[in-house]
Amino acid sequence: MKVQYKNKRLETTLIVVNALTAAAAGTTFVMLFGFDEPVLARPLLYMVQAICLCVFISSKPARFFNAFFKREFLRANWFEIPLFLALAAAVFGAGYLFGDVDVRQVRTVAIAVYLVVQVVVKVARGGVNLAASGKNPARTLILSFVVLIVTGAGLLMLPKSHNGEQISIVDSLFTATSATCVTGLIVKDTGKDFTLMGQLVILTLIQLGGLGILIFGAVFALLLGQALSVREEVAMQDLLNAQTLGRIGNMIGFIFAGTIIIEAVGAMSMLGMWNDVPGAMSGGEQLWFYSIFHSISAFCNAGFSLFGDSLIGYQSSWGVYGVFCPLIILGGLGFPVLYNIFNVLVDRIKRYFKKLFFPARSFVMAAPKKIQLQSKIVLTMSLVLIIAGGLALLLFEQEKNVAGAFFQSITARTAGFNTIDISSLSASSRMVLILLMLIGGSPASTAGGIKTVTLAVIIMTAYASMRKRQEVEIFNRSVRAVTVGRAITIILLFVAMFFVVSLLLTITESKQGFGMSEILFETASALGTVGLTTGITGSLTTIGKVIIIITMLVGRLGPLTVLALLTFNLKATRYNYPSEAIVVG
Repeated sequence: MKVQYKNKRLETTLIVVNALTAAAAGTTFVMLFGFDEPVLARPLLYMVQAICLCVFISSKPARFFNAFFKREFLRANWFEIPLFLALAAAVFGAGYLFGDVDVRQVRTVAIAVYLVVQVVVKVARGGVNLAASGKNPARTLILSFVVLIVTGAGLLMLPKSHNGEQISIVDSLFTATSATCVTGLIVKDTGKDFTLMGQLVILTLIQLGGLGILIFGAVFALLLGQALSVREEVAMQDLLNAQTLGRIGNMIGFIFAGTIIIEAVGAMSMLGMWNDVPGAMSGGEQLWFYSIFHSISAFCNAGFSLFGDSLIGYQSSWGVYGVFCPLIILGGLGFPVLYNIFNVLVDRIKRYFKKLFFPARSFVMAAPKKIQLQSKIVLTMSLVLIIAGGLALLLFEQEKNVAGAFFQSITARTAGFNTIDISSLSASSRMVLILLMLIGGSPASTAGGIKTVTLAVIIMTAYASMRKRQEVEIFNRSVRAVTVGRAITIILLFVAMFFVVSLLLTITESKQGFGMSEILFETASALGTVGLTTGITGSLTTIGKVIIIITMLVGRLGPLTVLALLTFNLKATRYNYPSEAIVVG
């Protein structure tokens, strides 16, 4: 919701002051909890937090009186009132409300919670406003990922985030990029080299990176009752590849609720599959943490595991195939597809009960909702690739493990978990996995790669050419020429990126003794944001790690996003040259 203000210069000043205050508040938390001992004296840090609190609170009346329409301002910031009342009750009534407790401690916690909420809300709203500013949307998306990666890398370098010796800048950036881009390639053992705090940082990066920090910003806005403006809805529509602008708020709500429900069900289903797991918490709590971590990692297709050998130690467990596989598949289908399937199922249920209890109304019901073309292509291609990949792995491997083959076929396109040692696979099986990793998941999902729909359009373009058809047709629908052009562009950019990165790695890693198959596999895994490896990731040179970091970021954003950043200011020409026949092939 866009609030109009009388004095725009005053509003701009308040925004800058609030941003600096939020940064100061965040810094105090890092100094208090990121080190074995606070960098500065605790009383000094608490005093800084109190100052931040005063700045946040004093800015509310100033913005209220500066607003053109007071009711509009209150509607957009209604949550500030109960939040302030809760803070006041905790600060001034701690002794009466909480009984025999340390009043000072209660006040400190209350102020900390208030500051955290203020910082989160301002970051979330700032991201949405930046996306809707009308400036280069690709730049906004890339900037959000870069800021998240740098912030995560800084947090992972804190002494309380890791065990043993200090983690290097490159390794922290590599880990943060891999988590934010939901890749899963690691240079440090997630379960052993990082403390509980470090693992929580990685888990947060996975969740924010998997769904998108800008989407989380929109979710916070909707949860706080702030309706998105038309410009903000357009920005969210572009990020989600949604087709209907009017219901973008419903889709964002579905993404948020669906993610929580799916990940919660996944965590509860995993709870019984773990053996004794190491960790800082007690047995039951540690099992819950392992379940939540792996459920989020699976649904976001991140491939991060708290076990050093991924899921090899659980290759005979039913949970790997009955829980991990559905989570990976659902995360790789894409939110627009899930939203379409959900709406169709709800519509079918409603129509059934209306016909059952109100038969007279069955003749005046609206037309039933249908599965969209996008959903049909995604579901068909996903099924074909899972079956074809599994059968190919069974064909090329001497040890026939049906469950393991199909699990690797599912996880190779996006997730990065493995139940078998990748380095032990034959060269043919590795080539199959490389192909699956480059294809990836589906558009607007947590997966990378060229995407299933892109592959389908390219295949049907070739089929239309062989059939001498003027248009590309899929499921009795014509595909627009601009979509075919985008698909061809994506393929060319991905192939070019794949060979350029592979070439660079052959140069930087020439003294490491890696084979060409291993380098190609590592490149495909990074570019497809998969996370499978033959075991060479930790042995890469510093330059090699930097190349993989850039590759993971480009793979997560997509080559078209990077191209859009470079060509945003180019204007379309308003003329066409005369055509002339040429010979190809």
